[in-house]
Amino acid sequence: MTAHMPAAATEGDARTLRALRVLLLVAVAVSVVHYADNVINYDAYPQPESGPAPSRTLVGLSWLGFTALAIAAYVLLRGGHRTAAAVCLALYAGSGLVGLGHYTVDGAIDMPWWRQAHIVADIACGVAVLAFALRLVRRGSRREVAA
Repeated sequence: MTAHMPAAATEGDARTLRALRVLLLVAVAVSVVHYADNVINYDAYPQPESGPAPSRTLVGLSWLGFTALAIAAYVLLRGGHRTAAAVCLALYAGSGLVGLGHYTVDGAIDMPWWRQAHIVADIACGVAVLAFALRLVRRGSRREVAA
């Protein structure tokens, strides 16, 4: 079984790559706003009384790690490595999905509307990126069956 696109990419592959480029540009832009606010205004975010409470430094470093996964996913897909790209995308989706953790802490719903907006937008981007990753895997397996 091959896990990557053939050298002669189809028009569908080009559309997939364009769609991923747009999705990642939006997701990374939203994450810049969310993570920068989280780092700069760390003390304005409600903190848990128990359980994990990532430090300001960990929040900033995790953004770098997540964003590296987004870049790797794009490069891998552009090189035709669908499965590897899908894995990186699924991991990158965690960048937005981790925002759900804010709402496990008392006081999170009392944050200003604009903070709620970028947190929810980041979560939505995480869902969209995960859906894209799953679609890549599904389309790749259909292609392999047809080949």
